[in-house]
Amino acid sequence: MGAISDIPIRGRLTPGFDLSRLTWLRAGGPADYLFMPEDAEDLSGFLAALPEDVPVFPIGVGSNLIVRDGGIRGVVIRLGRAFAGIEIDGDLVRAGAAALDAQVAKKAAEAGRDLTFLRTIPGAIGGAVRMNAGCYGAYVADHFLRAEVLLRDGTRTTLTAADLNFRYRQSDLPEGAVILSAEFRAAPGNPEELAARMEAQLRKRDETQPTKALTAGSTFRNPAGYSSTGKADDSHELKAWKVIDDAGMRGARRGAAQMSEMHSNFLVNTGGATAADLEGLGEEVRDAVFQTAGITLEWEVMRVGEPAPEDK
Repeated sequence: MGAISDIPIRGRLTPGFDLSRLTWLRAGGPADYLFMPEDAEDLSGFLAALPEDVPVFPIGVGSNLIVRDGGIRGVVIRLGRAFAGIEIDGDLVRAGAAALDAQVAKKAAEAGRDLTFLRTIPGAIGGAVRMNAGCYGAYVADHFLRAEVLLRDGTRTTLTAADLNFRYRQSDLPEGAVILSAEFRAAPGNPEELAARMEAQLRKRDETQPTKALTAGSTFRNPAGYSSTGKADDSHELKAWKVIDDAGMRGARRGAAQMSEMHSNFLVNTGGATAADLEGLGEEVRDAVFQTAGITLEWEVMRVGEPAPEDK
């Protein structure tokens, strides 16, 4: 892959980057290359010059990700400060893909605009759009207007909600595309009331979730009725933590990986867990839930890359 290092860039291209440094679970192998572009034009030129057969994987803050121990073949793209701006114009909130969800919620609230559902969602806006992130009954799809995106060939385009076809924790973002920014419509609200609501959300989260541990947020999607289709009309009243508890898997361990005692739908690295430990424990949980409830839990945490050679 020597030709990749010859592509003219203004950002930073690092070969063999250890991706465990970028994930909240602190596990996983290296990327062939990590590219941190200077700006959108830098990224566009890089993608246009990158050989078509080289895979591209955008990564946000790594809050919802297991990178397998063999790492990721191809180029991982990570956006920095140039992509983290937040602008508010009336009821429109525009946020760069690297803007943290929590910061967008706070800035919007200060301007009297309600995107409070984002306050407790870990991660950045690019990932929130890709995964149709949601909390407290509200989802990205409820507010989303459009996103500016670079396609794999470096061309810039605008995608609407219809293009992305949002579903529960899913969207149809084109393969290899990199979200640059997104625009949302936010209802008005009293800044003090919005701030108080977010503080209450944070207290509830800290009381019920292992926020001080190495986790990747909710491990499995809440079952969609009993069909797990993820369609918009499916009910998600049945909670993943409940069927995990019923299967006796709260606190279950595999190596240094554990299902949290505090919230059984949180996979935790207690210190030194491999990605294989983490993913393997998750699969054990899925098997146990299927055996006890006949429900196939769907992963919410993204699992990417290749296993280590000894795990193949």
